[in-house]
Amino acid sequence: MSKIGEKAITLPLGVTVSIEGKQVKVNGPKGELVVEVSPMITVTQSENILTVKRVNNTKKVHALHGLTRSLVSNAVQGVVNPWKKTLEVVGTGYRVKQQGEDLLFELGYSHPVVFKKPENIEFKIEGNNKVYVFGIDKQYVGEIAFKLRSLRRPDAYKGKGLRYEGEYIKLKPGKKAKTA
Repeated sequence: MSKIGEKAITLPLGVTVSIEGKQVKVNGPKGELVVEVSPMITVTQSENILTVKRVNNTKKVHALHGLTRSLVSNAVQGVVNPWKKTLEVVGTGYRVKQQGEDLLFELGYSHPVVFKKPENIEFKIEGNNKVYVFGIDKQYVGEIAFKLRSLRRPDAYKGKGLRYEGEYIKLKPGKKAKTA
């Protein structure tokens, strides 16, 4: 039995769920999310508790059971408290500014890099070296954070670039360490 899939999801106040066919629509104070559900999985609601059940016990359905429960749970949490990813800008002369709703990065290129604000995502800048990415969809927040990070991935020798907060970068030794 899937241990994650067996847990019930408790709906917080202000969250409503409607199950239409193979779609679970989650409405909350921050917005609405739709989760697609496999035909092998059923989602049922009784009062303020959601349960996820599987049709049979094959290995594939077993895996989908836990996945579906996690996706629905993330949607329920996201419409109440938005998900957040933090990125740090590390390096001399590397900085970020907010330009309207877009972000303007100076990352050592010959030109500044403009990152357009996607729908359903909010940015917050702290100082000139921290970027917070907020949104109700956990997967989309992670995707946008990855796109930001790929503007200038951390370099292997000095660690300069955009990185997730708390990310450890293993630095390579330079030429001097090789000859010694």
